Amino acid sequence: MSPSRPFILRPVATSLLMAAILLVGLVGYTQLPVSALPEVDYPTIQVLTFYPGASPNVVATTVCLLYTSRCV
Repeated sequence: MSPSRPFILRPVATSLLMAAILLVGLVGYTQLPVSALPEVDYPTIQVLTFYPGASPNVVATTVCLLYTSRCV
């Protein structure tokens, strides 16, 4: 006896079972919590650098680029 035989012999019961599974799935889907913008903590790195006498451009090109190239 194949597993599909009872479903072939009883098409009305099969249809009702399919409708019940579909209904339970739809009710479960509506109960799922969904957030439009979930709360995410993005990883950040904070670096404190002392470079006396240097301009912000010099610090950005010499110090910050080294850190970002090694972190990525």
